[in-house]
Amino acid sequence: MSADIATPGSIEELAPRMELRGKVTRLELTGAFVDIGIGEDAFLHISQLNKPDIRNVSDVLDVDSEINVFVLKVDKEAGRVALSMSKPPAVTWDELSEGDAVNGKVVRIENFGVFVDIGAERPGMVHVSELSNNYVKSPSDVVSVGQDVEARVLKVNKRKRQIDLTMKTSEPVVSASDYEDDEDVGEMPTAMELALRRAMAAQSDADEDVSDKLASGKNARKARRSSDTQDDIISRTLRSQQK
Repeated sequence: MSADIATPGSIEELAPRMELRGKVTRLELTGAFVDIGIGEDAFLHISQLNKPDIRNVSDVLDVDSEINVFVLKVDKEAGRVALSMSKPPAVTWDELSEGDAVNGKVVRIENFGVFVDIGAERPGMVHVSELSNNYVKSPSDVVSVGQDVEARVLKVNKRKRQIDLTMKTSEPVVSASDYEDDEDVGEMPTAMELALRRAMAAQSDADEDVSDKLASGKNARKARRSSDTQDDIISRTLRSQQK
């Protein structure tokens, strides 16, 4: 038996992606029950037989046949184990969450973004707008196929089997503690000083508003004079043409 194949004695010892050796005990329309040595048979669904377009489980498996399987899911409270004949991905959908940091390899580049293999069932996609904090004209200017990259999970759509990633770096958060050892920074302003600053700023805004209105009035008068002058020129021109 391969060193990678586990031999658990109870369901408590099982974990997803664990490889086991089992014996088929019963065939059903939807799959097969397999004895994996924990006292209760595990279930192998027809969709996990690692062969496409299977109509009958009996076309692939026979009762008493021994097979290699992988643990897909474990429900220890209900005593249920789901198996697969296909090796599960390193990262399952249930293990992916928004904000998770992931490492992966660029496997394809398109004009709209790049696809990164992070060990999940499908590659995640980094849109061109999420490749950098700076403007990116073409994804190939930033990454190349086969390059190892670091990213974060933006969104996971289990129904559509889509993973959106970002390679943008988070902006650092500046707090007051960052300035504690800075000699150039004075003491924190008091509530009264803050109120005075707000009042002075409000007065400054009011003064600017008055100045804008005065300037606006001057511009309006200037525009009216220009319009009157233009009307006068037009009037004189028309009169000269009538003579």
